Amino acid sequence: MTAADAGSWQADDEEPRGPVGKAFRLSAADSLSLGNALCGFLAVCVLASSAIQALKAGDGFLPDPRYFATAVVLLLIGATCDLFDGLVARRFRASAMGAELDNLADVISFGFAPAFMVVIWGGFTGKLPLTAVIVAAASVLIAGCVRLARFACVKTKSGDFMGLPIPMGAMTVVSIVLLFQPNWFSLAAVLGVAWLMVSRIEYPKPKGQLAAVVLAWIMINVACLTAWAAWPQGGDTLIQVGATMQIALVAAIPLRVLFFKREQRKERKESAGVD
Repeated sequence: MTAADAGSWQADDEEPRGPVGKAFRLSAADSLSLGNALCGFLAVCVLASSAIQALKAGDGFLPDPRYFATAVVLLLIGATCDLFDGLVARRFRASAMGAELDNLADVISFGFAPAFMVVIWGGFTGKLPLTAVIVAAASVLIAGCVRLARFACVKTKSGDFMGLPIPMGAMTVVSIVLLFQPNWFSLAAVLGVAWLMVSRIEYPKPKGQLAAVVLAWIMINVACLTAWAAWPQGGDTLIQVGATMQIALVAAIPLRVLFFKREQRKERKESAGVD
């Protein structure tokens, strides 16, 4: 063993330095992140219970829509926690593991839960091959993981999000599930959302009035879903409107970016011609 090896061996045995004790202290923002993770877990439990009840009934795999409504309400509550944890961390204080907790919670609520919902929605109806549905669901989960990892490593010059934020991506996948029957078109739409999450398209970060608008949108969706669950005959229209608005919003932003870049290229060409 060389002296360098001995030194590295001793370094590995040394006690960790720094304020290790502070890493175990949860802040108010961390409580919101854990609430987000809990909502995602409960949403998966509700969806699994829906599948079990449908199989016990023996009438084929037709999950009760109210279970889906409950799961989506839980995910929207998780999204509210995710919206506020950063605000609370900036206003008060953040713990040493706040960012890691936030990402882990997002993987559960906005990665695994919507992917599991896609499997329950289209995997056992006989309308689509199970393998194709699992591939689409896995793409949502993998894209969400890549999106979160990239967010921690890459910062845009404008401060906006690069790629569709994972909470918005999850809500768009949920909107597709609520709005459409399982078919190849809707499955392609799910894959499209996964692609948007890992794309280079910049999405505006909710700040100030925009954050208030996002919160109001979440509250309106919770109200619509609650009405849908409690009043299925009249609630369908509400959830269809909400889901359509969500899909339209996510689709409109890339189109806006595309037109904006086209205008920029046109202005550069015109300025170069003048010079």
